[in-house]
Amino acid sequence: MAYNINMDYNKLALELHQKYKGKITTALRDNGEIDRDKLSAYYSPGVGAVSQAIAENPADLPKYTWTNNLVGVISDSSAILGLGDLGPKAAMPVMEGKALLFKHFANVDAVPIVLDVHEPEEIIAAVKAIAPSFGAINLEDIAAPKCFEIEERLKAELDIPVFHDDQHGTAVVVLAGLINSMKVVDKNLADCKVVMIGAGAAGTAIAKLLYAYSVHNIYAVDSRGIISDERDDLNAEKTALKQYLRTDISGSLNDAITDADIFIGVSKPGLLTPEMVAKMARNPVVFALANPVPEIMPDIAKEAGVAVIATGRSDFPNQINNSLAFPGIFRGALDHGVKKITDEHKLAAAEALAALVEYPTADEVIPSPFDERVVPAVADVIR
Repeated sequence: MAYNINMDYNKLALELHQKYKGKITTALRDNGEIDRDKLSAYYSPGVGAVSQAIAENPADLPKYTWTNNLVGVISDSSAILGLGDLGPKAAMPVMEGKALLFKHFANVDAVPIVLDVHEPEEIIAAVKAIAPSFGAINLEDIAAPKCFEIEERLKAELDIPVFHDDQHGTAVVVLAGLINSMKVVDKNLADCKVVMIGAGAAGTAIAKLLYAYSVHNIYAVDSRGIISDERDDLNAEKTALKQYLRTDISGSLNDAITDADIFIGVSKPGLLTPEMVAKMARNPVVFALANPVPEIMPDIAKEAGVAVIATGRSDFPNQINNSLAFPGIFRGALDHGVKKITDEHKLAAAEALAALVEYPTADEVIPSPFDERVVPAVADVIR
């Protein structure tokens, strides 16, 4: 397979967005002629009967409206990709892009919404106020640690699925890739020592999902070192995360990496060196997911002895891409009337993804987002 690393994607992105003035639009479900009778049924006077039916039985909303297939993609712009807080207007092209992925991969309609509020209570109130318009909510690019409280509150207070993809979509695809990586290196995932750098939204969700999959030898490293019992500078979220981690050693990534079977990076470029790789266990697996520049480049990782290397980039093998998870998860939730997406759903989605690669190799531990089997396989287990 050839990987084009010379394409100027920034230039192409600007050209395409300017040409089409965005990426999404709306269309009519009734593709026939809208004559006088239909217009009177779809709007006044006929639509009043539909409003009355929904008022009598609010659970019928998806039966009569597009909420049966509609997701709100909502952000406060506080963590746009790897760019930080660029303001709500700058978040719109990213939210539009998410809506494009929903439609392209899973035929799910999605509406991008950017909020010009940033405190958790303000965001929660705004989402709750507009939630009746949607069949599900996808939270996007909301910074840690506030994203944890926002998601948990909304999950508890709304009667539709709420899913923060930056957390859980990443975790699902990472787990799927690790399941197949273990087949390549002939190891048992539950027996592996995992070292993760980055303890924000994605890192926290990865640690929790791996723990739920019976991986209990996980060390996490943040910008100040290993999250350990000796640290007295941890915020409430990192203190809570300790229950899923090994916290018996302190120090830096260089101290944690010794004899590690798996390295997971959701942090910054260049943090994993060949010298660190040399300290890892035999046939190490490295998921270097910082974008656009990973914690270690694949060619350097392979030269250092890494058996399986994955990144977040499309121009290298083994792209850990959230689009493998969230379209199918929402497709399944909408189709099967799921009100809350649980850990059991996420574990089942990861296993379904992994199973699509029948014979994993070092260069193929995860299916392509363009594999037409992906969305149906994931959607089928979200019940």
